[in-house]
Amino acid sequence: MKTWAALLRPGDWLLVLLGAGAVAVSFPLLWSGGKAERAVVRLDGRVVAEFPLTAPRRFAVTGPLGETLIEIAPGRARVLSDPGPRQYCVQQGWLTRPNAIAICAPNHVSLSLSGKDASHDSLNY
Repeated sequence: MKTWAALLRPGDWLLVLLGAGAVAVSFPLLWSGGKAERAVVRLDGRVVAEFPLTAPRRFAVTGPLGETLIEIAPGRARVLSDPGPRQYCVQQGWLTRPNAIAICAPNHVSLSLSGKDASHDSLNY
């Protein structure tokens, strides 16, 4: 009994290789997402500041627990410090992709990035 590989002809192998090459080339092009352009800072769900990601800056937001410090660098942003007990939003590190978000829930502060071409939306993140 012949195996399935023995039934393939040279043209079949060529099509398999071309298909694998097309998938390998299209993966980074189609699933890379866009570039983040703006940092949006919210307090209790309201936008309190919006900055372009072109120049470095620091911005402080005062929430119920104290001051949350946001740092912006070209092309990225992060929560530098927060008075919350677990520091989850600080541990997120630098955000670089559109729709990326760091939420400092105890202090009611969030930092998100926005751009024209998001790599995902809130429903399929």
